Amino acid sequence: MKKFIFDVDGTLTDSRQQIDLSFEAYMIKFCCKYDVYLITGSDRAKTIEQVGLDIYNRSQRVYNCSGSDVYVKDKNVYRSQWKPTRGLINFLSDELDYSTFPHKTGNHIEHRPGGINFSILGRGDDSMKHRKEYVKWDINTTERILMSDRIKSEFPDLNIQIGGETGLDISDSDKSQMLVDFNLEDEIHFFGDMMLEGQNDYPLAKALKDMGGYPHHVKNWEDTRTRLSEFMV
Repeated sequence: MKKFIFDVDGTLTDSRQQIDLSFEAYMIKFCCKYDVYLITGSDRAKTIEQVGLDIYNRSQRVYNCSGSDVYVKDKNVYRSQWKPTRGLINFLSDELDYSTFPHKTGNHIEHRPGGINFSILGRGDDSMKHRKEYVKWDINTTERILMSDRIKSEFPDLNIQIGGETGLDISDSDKSQMLVDFNLEDEIHFFGDMMLEGQNDYPLAKALKDMGGYPHHVKNWEDTRTRLSEFMV
């Protein structure tokens, strides 16, 4: 039996944006034909804002917060109790002070069920101009990679992954934890845009490949739609 797992940011939508209306209609039809599961670093409210309530509720399960907060429609079926220590918060505050990126706009540490997202830019800035500036900054300075390495060195028991365009996802687990809910004899496909080592789709993609599944590394939601066409004939 075919089952399909989708990341959200960069896979079903542009980063932090609402799904394209034509693609939303396409995905609703896809949900009617196949078992669909969503896995995202975002919380439930942000996921619904991006993909819409129809796709959210048609999915078999939605693994919010990288699998630390799981929903079947509007019913919460699992929530991790992990919370960051004061030592971790202080360390991230020092990282924020250390960064020389010029636009720091607030809400740099976003608490989510079972994890946090850390962003030098900050979640208080919805400006696409500043977001694009940080993306270029991060490419030129490898800031998130360097921060991730420093955090891992100080807190080796934590999982730190590059998530989205501006943040780091920090928790005690990763997206691969969702596979405990699957029958490994099924044909499982996973679509994500962050599958390089150190990125937040990598642990699930690697675990799935190791057990004979099918990870699909996509560039954006348009690429996802193109690749899904072979399953809709």
